[in-house]
Amino acid sequence: MQQLSAMDASFVYLETPHTPMHIGSVAIYDPSTAPGGFVRFKDILRFIQARLSGARSFRQRLVRVPFDLDHPYWVEDPEFDIEYHVRHIALPRPGDWRQLCIQAARLHSRPMDLTKPLWEFTIVEGLDNIEGLPPGCFALVSKVHHAAIDGMSGVEMSAAVHSTDADVADPDTADTWRPDNMPQVADLLVRSYVNNLVQPMRALETIGRSLPGVGRLANEVRKGDVSVRNTRPAPRTRFNGKVGAHRVWDAVPFPLKEVRAIKDAVPGATVNDVILSIVGGGLRSYLQGKDGLPRDTLTAMAPISVRGEGEKAAMGNLVSAMVVGLGTQIEDPLERLRFVHAEATNSKAMTNAIGAKTLSDYSQLIPSGLAGLAARLYTRVGAANAHAPAYNCVVTNVPGARVPLYFCGARMVAMYGTGPVFDGMGLINPVYSYGDTIAVSFTADRDMMPDPDAYAAGLRAAFEALKAAAVKPTPAPTIDRDQEWPLPSKKKAAARKATGAA
Repeated sequence: MQQLSAMDASFVYLETPHTPMHIGSVAIYDPSTAPGGFVRFKDILRFIQARLSGARSFRQRLVRVPFDLDHPYWVEDPEFDIEYHVRHIALPRPGDWRQLCIQAARLHSRPMDLTKPLWEFTIVEGLDNIEGLPPGCFALVSKVHHAAIDGMSGVEMSAAVHSTDADVADPDTADTWRPDNMPQVADLLVRSYVNNLVQPMRALETIGRSLPGVGRLANEVRKGDVSVRNTRPAPRTRFNGKVGAHRVWDAVPFPLKEVRAIKDAVPGATVNDVILSIVGGGLRSYLQGKDGLPRDTLTAMAPISVRGEGEKAAMGNLVSAMVVGLGTQIEDPLERLRFVHAEATNSKAMTNAIGAKTLSDYSQLIPSGLAGLAARLYTRVGAANAHAPAYNCVVTNVPGARVPLYFCGARMVAMYGTGPVFDGMGLINPVYSYGDTIAVSFTADRDMMPDPDAYAAGLRAAFEALKAAAVKPTPAPTIDRDQEWPLPSKKKAAARKATGAA
């Protein structure tokens, strides 16, 4: 029996019928590489069953302490049933991309049963009319609760059911898994009493570790090496309010080689900076179309893994975060990339001054009962509609395999991400790389983004504009972090529209 950390438990407390807190992916496979050239559902069940020992999350269920007096525990589920967790559906004809997007959004919007192991795989057949894919492909839409994994440990879970060749033979290692007895209420209460006694000591230890970092940060701010501009609240947008129960989903792939070429146009820029600039351009285009683009830059929260080398297979979340301006106030794509690079560099410096691991440890100081009560109250009173957001969206980058992967003998041809939205943050952009492709996926509240194809088109246009601008980069101007970037006037916007300019 293993207790959840405070950060992992926070995703349990945030769970409501309208805000399921799971992450996942949409992977697409070509079955022509499998034995016989096809894959049956019973073959998939047997294939996954033989590999359950590859990740602890598969057979561990959640046990909550009465009244949330302490954080929940993981136990090996004595009632585990693989046929509950692996499902099978098919798209009606013609089986195109839009149908897959709608089905993925429907599956993602449904909360999971918190009394069972917190994962679901849905096999979606009938992908017969998707551009660039051979007919007969199938998708694996996965859902795993954020309490069990973060993006990096999710890669470890994915590795359990994938291989680098089409071999479907069972693993050589024996499965030594044994179920646990369910803990008694009295035992949980005794554990919570002991844990609460030592909590003040944990708080003092964490605060003590953070004091040198706070001093370093203050010194760097005083010298002007670090700006505190991006610590202010973000501007309010249509994505920053109380969310509903329904979702939309889509994904836009880009050639990784071309993204890397774009970053070379700005000295020191990274692939992440380019992706953030593409997201900024997509949001700028989308919000301009809704007459809702703020004057100040939108910001994105970008998770940072603090998972050590010996913690790669550990369950749960080992992450900190930084907040980065997306340059949505800047029309010129290359100038936006320079702005994002400067913002990201500054935010990394702030995080490094204190220490990402130390910032992550502060989540351990939140009392469990108070955390659960605060999360439920925040949702019930609609508090997200009454205050400025800390950030406007999330952009999370999950590095993937550079070599082809196989599932039950079928070759993976595409990999995209899904993520949770919640009150105050109705848009998340998971970024997945696989092979020679990097894809920006997005999950959004359906009322906040009723036309996901418009945002997807904005992302494509932002990429093309960056690629064109990177061919002949202009001299880099000095970025004034405090400069106000006025919105284009309606007269200028109308003139651009009349001439067909971007």
